[in-house]
Amino acid sequence: MKTSKPAVTSDISPWLTALVYPLGRHVVLPFYFGSIEVVGREHLPTEDCPIVLAPTHRSRWDSLIVPYAAGFDITGRHPRFMVSANEMEGLQGWFMKRLGGFPVDPEQPGISSLRHGVDLLKAGETLVIFPEDNIFRDNQVRSLKPGLARLALQAASSHTNQDIKIVPINIAYAQPIPYRGCDVKINIGSPLSVAAYRTGTSKQQAKKLTAYLEAALQSIAVVSC
Repeated sequence: MKTSKPAVTSDISPWLTALVYPLGRHVVLPFYFGSIEVVGREHLPTEDCPIVLAPTHRSRWDSLIVPYAAGFDITGRHPRFMVSANEMEGLQGWFMKRLGGFPVDPEQPGISSLRHGVDLLKAGETLVIFPEDNIFRDNQVRSLKPGLARLALQAASSHTNQDIKIVPINIAYAQPIPYRGCDVKINIGSPLSVAAYRTGTSKQQAKKLTAYLEAALQSIAVVSC
């Protein structure tokens, strides 16, 4: 008899977020890195709308760097993370499960993971999706997978009250593997309006939105840290 897989969920632990994020912002990150520069916070949407943060993925440190740049201290909203299943393992996985993270298989995304991502956006949450689908150690923007665009468009198709904004974020470390003392620079670009890409077939919409997001990430690429 075939057993069904449990539904994918995510959770925000109030006590853990109250501990981890301030500790990360004021102690862990300043202790480990030389300098952390964030440019473009003025581009973060201030209206009450669903948001997708779309960062490049360069290190497992990104799960702390993204909240540092655009998390609760800045926006008043706790981000939810869609991350590859292998990043939900071990100690990092224990924390991620309690800080809004949920797994997805990059090769074969499960319906339950995608549905949960759509439900979060329909509920007006902030969702973090790494559109390159993997960690790449250089600072070159890779070809984006269409999953982010498809998910955002699907959520937009049943979310008639508000537009969904996608915020490109380029993260760059001074070293391919960020050792202690290296610098980090985060560039936040202007948000893309998902509603602007809802013309044509579903495939055409996703292709166009993915191309524009990739171009946006390229335009805010960090030359040097």
